[in-house]
Amino acid sequence: MRLRDIFQITEVSAHCDLPCGVYDPAQARIEAESVKMIIKKANESDDPDFRTRAIMIKEQRAELVKHHLWVLWTDYFKPPHFEKYPQLHVLVNEATKLAGASGTKGEFDEAKADELLAKIAEIDKIFWETKQG
Repeated sequence: MRLRDIFQITEVSAHCDLPCGVYDPAQARIEAESVKMIIKKANESDDPDFRTRAIMIKEQRAELVKHHLWVLWTDYFKPPHFEKYPQLHVLVNEATKLAGASGTKGEFDEAKADELLAKIAEIDKIFWETKQG
């Protein structure tokens, strides 16, 4: 007797790594908000030790922003999403650049942090529209 005769095999399918609900742009937004607050606090401080710590933490948080955006881009969004929202590739690219060395990771510019948060808000809007069906 073979195992397949003993157990019933049910075929399943999913469009992402795990059942939906594990992805959320809120993760990128929370890290981006941390980056913005770190920039604000560092700009208000004259303490070189504090500013050094702020740089290190800001760079870590900025990397997390990029990570969470890339996970959405590579694991959640699928070709039908990119067809319906053709601006999505550019939007994610611009957001990750704002989180990168030429953006909030490399500068203490609150305006860049606001730009990053605005891009994440656009991605968030598209994300939740895709969840509607």
